[in-house]
Amino acid sequence: MSTSSSSAAERNFKREFLKIFFIVFVVLLIGLSIFFFVNHNENNKYIIKTLELNGSVDEGDALFKINCVGCHGITARGLVGPELHSITKRLNDKEIIKQVTGGLTPPMPSFEIDPVNMSNLLKYLHSLE
Repeated sequence: MSTSSSSAAERNFKREFLKIFFIVFVVLLIGLSIFFFVNHNENNKYIIKTLELNGSVDEGDALFKINCVGCHGITARGLVGPELHSITKRLNDKEIIKQVTGGLTPPMPSFEIDPVNMSNLLKYLHSLE
């Protein structure tokens, strides 16, 4: 009799555990979905704002020399990071923005850069073609 009651107890425990696990999984899935939706929406606003601006090559050059020459070299021909001449032919502006702000390819760090300066940097990168 104790064997069947312990088996029933084990089945109930497993059933309760699976219910709790499923509920936690669903709650986490919903939470992550909301987080990614909000984050994606903010990213889109940033990209749209940046692309609406008409940056300055000179300001972008100054920004590049402060932040980027250590890896890409003073002439943007590459060192640790890749050569950037004609980068605007390989990547569109949205991809470049995501690369700079997200540091998508290690060892590149991510940069917190406002839309005006990002627009300046894009203008400078376009001048390297």
